[in-house]
Amino acid sequence: MSEENLKDQHLTEDQVDDNDTDTTSGFDPDNLDPEMMAGVQKMMEQLQRADELEKEVNDLKGKYARLLADFENYRRRTNQDVLDAQGAGVAKAAEVLFPIHDDLDRALQAAQQNPDSVIGGLQGVLNNLLRSFEKLGLEQTGKEGEQFDPNFHEALTVVPGEQDDVIVQVYQTGFKIGSRLIRPARVVVSKK
Repeated sequence: MSEENLKDQHLTEDQVDDNDTDTTSGFDPDNLDPEMMAGVQKMMEQLQRADELEKEVNDLKGKYARLLADFENYRRRTNQDVLDAQGAGVAKAAEVLFPIHDDLDRALQAAQQNPDSVIGGLQGVLNNLLRSFEKLGLEQTGKEGEQFDPNFHEALTVVPGEQDDVIVQVYQTGFKIGSRLIRPARVVVSKK
């Protein structure tokens, strides 16, 4: 370009100010539609809120994962505790019953040498067994002369008698722990 053309292109300061306000160059924030600006502002707020909610969801997912892991650990521990308690209960019962096993073994050995001694030996074993049951918290129920209680006794038959609902014969002794029935007594009951 020639020098004259360059001078023609040189603008004065007033011309520069006029060019700054020229709207033909594109964007003029003062000329934007207020509704459109409000919509853009609302969208920006919604995007920001979406980001906040996404962070909150991620935090909750982390908490949920930790809670789930804690619960699984708790479930495993309690299952193991239940198994341990059952094992301890079986071990306690076995310890109580071992002497009865030993008594029966001795009774069989004695019966081979002297069959008449079996009755006394078996009575001793039965007494030992009942003491062992007491140690476990078991109580007998269903003795002859006892009042019939359908909560603890099962009537196999009814026979005529002097009183109503009295146990006159026991086929099978029942057992309970406190008020909880373990096995009902199978009995014969009298009726007037």
